Amino acid sequence: MKSFLSHCAVLRRLLLAGAAALGLSSAGAQTTVPVQIAPVVTVATRLPESTGTTGTALDVVSGGDLAQEQLATLADAFSGVPGAPLFATGQAGAATSLFLRGANSNQTLFLVDGIRLNDANTDYANFLSGARIFPADSIEIARGPQSTLYGSEAVGGVVSLHMAPGRGSPAESLEIEAGSFGTLDGQITAQGGLGTWGYNLGVSAAETNNDRVNNEFKDINADLRLDDTVSGNFRFGATLRGLDERYDDPGDAFTNNLYDYEREQNWLATVFADARLSENLLSHLIIGGQDRRFISYEPTPGQPTVETVDQTLRGVIDWQVSGRLTETNLLTGGITADTGSNINTGFGSIDKHQSLVSVFGEDEWTPDPDLHLTGGLRHDDYNTFGGATTGRVTLADMVAENALKLRGSYGTGFDAPSFLDLYGRSAFFVGNPALRPEHTHGWDAGLDYYVPGQKETLSATWFENSYSDLIEDNFNVSPATAFNVNRARTRGLELALSCLFFQTAKAKIAYTYLEAQDLTDDTPLLRRPRHSLSGDVHDELAPGLIVGVGGAYVGHRPDVDALTFATVDDPGYTVVRAYASWQITPQFAVKVRVENALDRLYEPVNGYPQPGRGIYGSAELKF
Repeated sequence: MKSFLSHCAVLRRLLLAGAAALGLSSAGAQTTVPVQIAPVVTVATRLPESTGTTGTALDVVSGGDLAQEQLATLADAFSGVPGAPLFATGQAGAATSLFLRGANSNQTLFLVDGIRLNDANTDYANFLSGARIFPADSIEIARGPQSTLYGSEAVGGVVSLHMAPGRGSPAESLEIEAGSFGTLDGQITAQGGLGTWGYNLGVSAAETNNDRVNNEFKDINADLRLDDTVSGNFRFGATLRGLDERYDDPGDAFTNNLYDYEREQNWLATVFADARLSENLLSHLIIGGQDRRFISYEPTPGQPTVETVDQTLRGVIDWQVSGRLTETNLLTGGITADTGSNINTGFGSIDKHQSLVSVFGEDEWTPDPDLHLTGGLRHDDYNTFGGATTGRVTLADMVAENALKLRGSYGTGFDAPSFLDLYGRSAFFVGNPALRPEHTHGWDAGLDYYVPGQKETLSATWFENSYSDLIEDNFNVSPATAFNVNRARTRGLELALSCLFFQTAKAKIAYTYLEAQDLTDDTPLLRRPRHSLSGDVHDELAPGLIVGVGGAYVGHRPDVDALTFATVDDPGYTVVRAYASWQITPQFAVKVRVENALDRLYEPVNGYPQPGRGIYGSAELKF
């Protein structure tokens, strides 16, 4: 690790020396005292915290940074995050799965503006691939079991997406993009403040043909946030976020279906209120709802179209109160009530309702200004399968004049059984109402090193998670049914490095070593590469002119052969992209990017080829 940091420091000195020789460096060198300037996050403790005080392994991705790198979707936000293998069964718009720290694809919880997007019966895969990230958006990613604060699905971790409140003078922008594969994309944003009110708005529409027959993708995204600061002690507001998309699905390369397509409409809305009840007592209330409708269409010429509907309606009330018991103890407690229904006319013929009530408590203890400890408990009670209790502790210790943070965590988590697992019915399958939730316990230990002046940061984390009671369908009995039988283990190393040069050039690298094993039959888990690496570097070569290049390497991984259904070892692949933007005037900019710049042939998921080289150009106008 010391060698790794020294190489980065040497590289920086060489670049600075070269800049001085060219007359690009500043006139004099200054000694800088190590200072940590950390972003504020809420996902780690459900309260605004500096990342420097949290014992949770965190990543924060801003919509502004993604826009600078010309990355547009929620899936794109994971391009520089360690421990986050991401695979799509198709090209732009296809269902995309996240295997955070090697957890199953259904074991990561997505929060949208404070309420859950997914559960055991509601998939996130289309939202992940199609949701547009606007410049005012922020994505927080907490890795490791987080069920103590968020309940089911928060096993591999939690991904929280939210939009910043609008403020200041009104500002609007319009961006239009066109390029390869018949791509056309438009985006409008507006934000500002009007008296005590603030607003933030983003709307986008996009379409592309991809490069396969019957593979067109169209989507519309909208995101709105309103805030009213009534007084210094009370604020309320509302959010609305959603997408409407269509994906023409040709299937794998051996199927090449000419007609099938799918539609998803997924809308989430909240109203929220923040109040200072007393000098040391704060209240945060969210009331929200979700309406998701996914329809798969299978047209056959000359015959009626077969439609499969998957619809979820959800209502949520989440209330938490926080206050100081002593000067060193900050207590947070709350209750969540969640009710939802799911109708799925496909396999299992589901039409069920579920409700749950959860209570949680957490203590943040700071016995020393540089030492931060947390401990919490939660109980979730479902009307379907029963309850689950989880706990979590974390530690963060700032040393070396706040240049180094040592951190660690241990937590337990659970994943609720789905309606299909519990109650599904077909000619060959019957659900098992006696199922238990899937369980996990995991720990991690790591460090975050902040080089003087915040010009370089290094994070390193070792993690290990154990899974039990994993649910598997057993087709060796008749009728087939689901059982709690499997066990699994994931462990590995996550490294992330960020370097800033000349105050204008920035490089970032993320590497993951992952071991993911099914302990039941001693086989590796599918689609978990042992080695993965991603990076990006960009520089402002001249005032307003930014040029960058990024890439990713995904190593060998086991998968299912799309033709034979046998387990195979998929080869690794490397993908490179390049981009540039020129801010010609404060109001007008032009951009260009090249995806898959080396024109590689590769399949992240077996049987699903990705597009070749694509070139895209755009223009942005600010008002």
